[in-house]
Amino acid sequence: MKKLTSPYKWGMIIDLDRCTGCGACVVACQAENNVAICEKKEISEGRNMHWLRIERFWVGDYPDVRVRFLPVLCQHCHDAPCEPVCPVYASYHNPDGLNGQVYNRCVGTRYCGNNCPYAVRVFNFYDHTWPKPLDNQLSPDVTVRPRGVMEKCTFCVQRIRRAKEDARGAGRMIADGEVQPACAQTCPSEAIVFGNMADPQSRVARLSRSPRGFRLLEHLGTHPSIVYLKGGGREHV
Repeated sequence: MKKLTSPYKWGMIIDLDRCTGCGACVVACQAENNVAICEKKEISEGRNMHWLRIERFWVGDYPDVRVRFLPVLCQHCHDAPCEPVCPVYASYHNPDGLNGQVYNRCVGTRYCGNNCPYAVRVFNFYDHTWPKPLDNQLSPDVTVRPRGVMEKCTFCVQRIRRAKEDARGAGRMIADGEVQPACAQTCPSEAIVFGNMADPQSRVARLSRSPRGFRLLEHLGTHPSIVYLKGGGREHV
């Protein structure tokens, strides 16, 4: 693993025992990041746009069957398999540990998407438009991506940058809980917690040390920045 060069190492905790699968995080992500709205035909072709999806599965045998939800987004891996395969360096790793994407550098090879074991990168097949009045809600802080580029979750990097500028102006570090991506801010059950993993006293760092924690496909050695919590006798029925 590479040595940290920033006082920040952004990470996320998702408590699966708190997740109710309501989808508020998905809608908030779409609105915050100008994720395109797809038509039924595009969705039927498997070309829908989403930076965050909720996997649903069932456990148990009838009639004692329980539904489980698993929010899946870019894991912002420390050893990201999507980065070294990009021929134009559109996928990169920033000092805060985020997997970035330079849209105006991307040429649409989709190598990064093919190499992502979490299938969280989406290719923009079309030039999308937002019908009125939805065009008025486009975020001015996030670019509207053109056709032919790969998109993914950024941990709402525009919010992180704004918080950094405010903190730098005040001559301090970003406080714990000061910056939240849209998904974490919107989650009604507070299943999503975001913060600085490099601060051992932050809430996200303390939760990451829980014995209930695990990482998706952690046997692949990608070292994701997202830790899921499960078990402990608080499972939803």
